[in-house]
Amino acid sequence: MKIANRMSRLGTETAFEVMAQAKALERQGKDIIYLQIGEPDFATPTHIVDGAIKALRDGHTHYSAPSGILPLKEAIADEVYSRRGVRPDVEQIVVTPGAKPIIFFVILACIESGDEVIYPNPGFPIYESMINFVGGRAVPLPLREENEFSFDQDEFMSLLSERTRMIIINSPHNPTGGVLSDDDVDFVSKVAKEKNILVLTDEVYKNIIYGAEHKSIYSVEGMNDLTVLLDGFSKTYAMTGWRLGYGVMPKQLSRKIERLMTNCNSCTATFSQYAAIEALKGPTKEVDEMVEIFKTRRDFIVDGLNNLPGVSCVNPKGAFYVFPNVKELGISSNELENYLLHESGVAVLSGSAFGSHGDGYLRLSYANSIENIDRALSRIHKALERI
Repeated sequence: MKIANRMSRLGTETAFEVMAQAKALERQGKDIIYLQIGEPDFATPTHIVDGAIKALRDGHTHYSAPSGILPLKEAIADEVYSRRGVRPDVEQIVVTPGAKPIIFFVILACIESGDEVIYPNPGFPIYESMINFVGGRAVPLPLREENEFSFDQDEFMSLLSERTRMIIINSPHNPTGGVLSDDDVDFVSKVAKEKNILVLTDEVYKNIIYGAEHKSIYSVEGMNDLTVLLDGFSKTYAMTGWRLGYGVMPKQLSRKIERLMTNCNSCTATFSQYAAIEALKGPTKEVDEMVEIFKTRRDFIVDGLNNLPGVSCVNPKGAFYVFPNVKELGISSNELENYLLHESGVAVLSGSAFGSHGDGYLRLSYANSIENIDRALSRIHKALERI
């Protein structure tokens, strides 16, 4: 069988590969603590589940419009207005099965061979994967620990060229948990407006933030027509398996993304969309409690990591990840990831899974219980003493 050459340019998400290895070890009888996957360990709030069940019983089991049902798009428009102060037209909104298709479709629709895209590195690996897949040039924007995992503005400017067609930002950030400052957001918006560059802003962790304010570039005056706002339900509402996301974008682009939806998925599951309405309009008590628990876990795991030999960890302001520095240990991040899984039964991710600037770090998810995090830290401590 001949496979198209472009498939060699398509990357992956290492979290799922590590999970497969961990599951294989579990089947062999090894006890594994999972700190690698970006998935809340909470149940989907009851009112959302009830909304889906009602939708099923009401017969919402057929096709919907490729861009999503109108009641959900109206609820999304209300939510965007309440959080960002700008009310999009429903025609600017496209609902997708998960937020990831927005990355896929927008890059596919906007980037041609040789076009340059500035993206965060370390960063969500699908950014770079899709840029390469369509034949674009992925231009990494380093996020460094000394800048609290934000970027240097002079370095940012040095990466711009006449071929720059898109800038990708992500705040709160996966994998570091960093949050862009107001000044960072204003800086990117100023550059985008001056040079007429499209910005893809990934805000799926916007509600999981601690002691900081989330400023969206979508709310900056003049950015409505230059921004694709990517958001979803997986992280905030513990709905990873429901596969629900959306993009808000200029109408000229939304029509193209709707066409891609028609060709790829036909539509997003209709009953799930009715559940999403309940998520946006229902009570926030369970979400607020989840974020408070995440904060407690964050403080616990950061303290624990900073007590490990050869490890240091900054306190992240958002998401549910820590990104400890392990450079003093003298082995690569990939080697350490493999060592901890096989020797200690702790599944973590190498920072290099998120780009070259992640080497020397690990990503750990604290979407797990305090008890399991404590057990994992104890195992890691013993393993590091044997290096």
